[in-house]
Amino acid sequence: MGRSKSSSRWMQEHFDDEYVKMAQAQGYRSRAVFKLKEIQDKDRLIRPGMNIIDLGAAPGGWSQLARQLVGKKDKIIALDILAMDPLEGVDFIQGDFREQSVLDQLYEVLDGAPINLVMSDMAPNMSGNKGVDQPRSIFLGELALDTAKTVLAKDGVFLVKLFHGAGFEEFYKEVQRSFARVAIRKPKASRPRSNEVYILAKDFK
Repeated sequence: MGRSKSSSRWMQEHFDDEYVKMAQAQGYRSRAVFKLKEIQDKDRLIRPGMNIIDLGAAPGGWSQLARQLVGKKDKIIALDILAMDPLEGVDFIQGDFREQSVLDQLYEVLDGAPINLVMSDMAPNMSGNKGVDQPRSIFLGELALDTAKTVLAKDGVFLVKLFHGAGFEEFYKEVQRSFARVAIRKPKASRPRSNEVYILAKDFK
C-alpha cells in the first residue's frame, strides 16, 4: 500500500527540516527540543535549583535539555505512556499519570522535594479531524494543568502545548486563575502551518 500524499510530504518535510538536522548534529533526541530552547532563551523558565516534571516526555528531548540547565542534585522526572530510553540524571516513570499507582511512584521518587516546573509537550495522535483532535488536545492540557495544580510549589511554573481552536480561550482563562502571569509563545521551531502554541504560566498562586 503506497503512502498517502500528505504522509510522504510529512516525511519529506521531516528529513529536509533544519531542526531535525540540528537535533541530530547536536545529539538531541527530538526536534521539539528547539521549541523549549527558544522559550528558555526568552523566558528563562528553567534554572538551577529547580525540580521538574516532564509530562509526555518520550523520546526525551525536553528532559535532556532540562538536565543540562539544572543542578546535579535537582530532580527531573519524565513521565510517558510510551517507553523511553534511559537518560542519565532523569527518573523515568512509564504509565498513565492519571492512575494513582503512577502518582504514587512519582511521590516516591520526589521524596518530599518541591516541584518548581511542570512542562508538557503532549499532543493527541492526530486524526486530521479537528472535531476530534481539538477536544483531545484540550483534554491533555487539562490533565497537565490538574497535575501542575496538584504538585507545584508556590510560585511554580507551568508550560503546556495546546492547539488554537474550540476550548482554547476557556483553558487559557482557567490557567490565569491559578497563575499570576500567563503568556502565549509560538516558537519558530513549531511548523508554520501547525496551530500549536505554548502557554507559559508563572507564579503559581
